[in-house]
Amino acid sequence: MVNIILPKEESRPLSFYLAMEEYIARHIDVDEAFFIWQVESSVILGRNQLAENEVNISYCKQNGVKIFRRKSGGGCVYADKSNMMLAYITNSDNVNFTYHKYITMVTQALRRLGIPATANGRNDILIEGRKVSGNAFYHLPGRSIVHGTLLYDTDMRNMMKCITPESAKLESKGVDSVRQRITLLKEHTQLSLQEIREFLISFLCDKRVVLSDDDIKGIAELEREYASADFIFNKSPQHTVVKKKHFDGVGTLEVSMDVKNNIIKNIEIKGDYFPLGDVDGLCEMLRGTNLTTADLEKVIPDNLDELIMNLNKYLLITLIIE
Repeated sequence: MVNIILPKEESRPLSFYLAMEEYIARHIDVDEAFFIWQVESSVILGRNQLAENEVNISYCKQNGVKIFRRKSGGGCVYADKSNMMLAYITNSDNVNFTYHKYITMVTQALRRLGIPATANGRNDILIEGRKVSGNAFYHLPGRSIVHGTLLYDTDMRNMMKCITPESAKLESKGVDSVRQRITLLKEHTQLSLQEIREFLISFLCDKRVVLSDDDIKGIAELEREYASADFIFNKSPQHTVVKKKHFDGVGTLEVSMDVKNNIIKNIEIKGDYFPLGDVDGLCEMLRGTNLTTADLEKVIPDNLDELIMNLNKYLLITLIIE
């Protein structure tokens, strides 16, 4: 695997690194690439989340915590300088295989350091039953991107103030606070963050590529989208009907609809689920459908789990109809 290196170290916003992942996937011709990055205090929304539901926006503004959005699914995460962000880019088009491979590689690397890490759930790496890494993915034609957090000595107070998780999500884990379900690497090793970072790179990579000045310019062009307020806050129109529920193994789904004469005129599916296919296309198919179980069964594909990870079509129908 190739370790991607910037030509010079400097403090950059999180939007730069999100653009860097996409640029590498589109323009750097290597089978597998990996890099680690760190940023000042930031919050990163999943692709389909609403900022006002997930983030304490006023606290973030008052305390200089920047808000960003990524193109992968999953939930909202917090990052700071005492936290590593990992990015893995590969030419595999099989998202599930790639995701499993990445989680396995990181888990094995931590175990080699004597840290008893395990892979569990749809996107977590755990230590002694508590989360130390959350991960997400998305794919471009012929390329897959997996990225995630790795908590070392993260400012937990700031994290808990910035992110406002739903009580249902916490209850599904059997705990009543964010801190109870999260652990830090520093609690399980004497190694420094820098030592762990260097080991991960040496364990996973056997080559290196230094990006050129032209590459940096290309990343800056892509970064414009990631840094734009329209992309980050992704304001949705008001809807007449909103249904919301957390499903184990799937995540939280929020279905917002405009319904007239029992016909779906417009629909959006938001949440921290992992999209595997064209969810917007699914919404387009649902527009104009009668709000009945029989009609929804005809429109929603049987293999819905190929569009949204682990989602059964009848769970979605029940949510819409309830």
